[in-house]
Amino acid sequence: MSQSVPARIPVAIIGATGFVGGELIRLLARHPNVEIIALQARSRDHEPITVTHPHLAGVPHEIDVAIPRGLGALFLALPHGAAAAQVPALVAEGIAVIDLGPDFRLSDPTDYPRWYGFEHPAPELLARAIYGLPELHRAELAGLATKRSETKASAAIVGSPGCYPTATLLALAPLARAGLIADLVVDAKSGVSGAGRESKPELAFSEVNESLRAYGIGGHRHVAEIEQELARLAGGDAVRARGERPVDFLPHLVPMTRGILAACHVTPSRPVSQAELDVLYRDAYAGEPFVRVVDAPPATKHVTGSNQCRVFVHLDERTGRILAIGVIDNLVKGAAGQAIQAFDLAFDLPETAGLEQLPLAP
Repeated sequence: MSQSVPARIPVAIIGATGFVGGELIRLLARHPNVEIIALQARSRDHEPITVTHPHLAGVPHEIDVAIPRGLGALFLALPHGAAAAQVPALVAEGIAVIDLGPDFRLSDPTDYPRWYGFEHPAPELLARAIYGLPELHRAELAGLATKRSETKASAAIVGSPGCYPTATLLALAPLARAGLIADLVVDAKSGVSGAGRESKPELAFSEVNESLRAYGIGGHRHVAEIEQELARLAGGDAVRARGERPVDFLPHLVPMTRGILAACHVTPSRPVSQAELDVLYRDAYAGEPFVRVVDAPPATKHVTGSNQCRVFVHLDERTGRILAIGVIDNLVKGAAGQAIQAFDLAFDLPETAGLEQLPLAP
């Protein structure tokens, strides 16, 4: 670890009362190199965090309206558009920002009005922000916070990926790097916690239970980062600019609490064999601490509560198409755990610090 980084880095969480905020607290409270010094949420000043998150009994923190000085890093778990206005002042103070919302995931500011309905207030920072998927951007993340501290530059910004893109991109990255994706349809399914804690009629138990519902038809917001990252992997700036077919992505809400399964149906750009795919995926994820390539289709229960992703690839010899499946826990590898993994890299900490818990079963 760099000498410029203290043994326990002081961090704060904004948006502490949501599902993702609760996961951040749960994981960071036992992180060997972190000290949580502040939690913030709307209209909850001096309320014990256990009022909102009873499962965190023993975590001695209250919600405060003020952000203390001396922070090393700040985790933002806010709705889209809420973080972008705050980040310029934070990084000017030297605070590393890990934004778990979408405000710093996309590199092109013109994508924000199209996909999120707002003009980005700090477009000059988008080029500096690192997309926080460690398996794809480890070199850019490594030492990011300590390097900026040493050079007196304004602090690091990490745009933590969305849950659907995480499962999708990890399932597809070896194919994209090899230039094997000619056409792509992603059929994805998520548990209800992915919709957050806000009360909505369509999320009531009576509506979700024993039901399956497609949504985001015609262009889910996460398509933008999926296309962006697949294009980067393939060596281009943008899928649309390269004249390739855009991604067909259809998410579904399923009656479970946690988990995402992304089933990616790929028409390959050339004939390929199962043996070639096996080598491609084995080599791509050899040594990765949180990605495991498996021989049978994985289930979301195989990763519940963990920062793991399981990936499966299969060639359908009858149709010639490739099926690539990725499964994650949407609140851990799809949100809080992944943000902490990027934080660990940015501060030159062991990448697995605070994230070594195994999946839960049953």
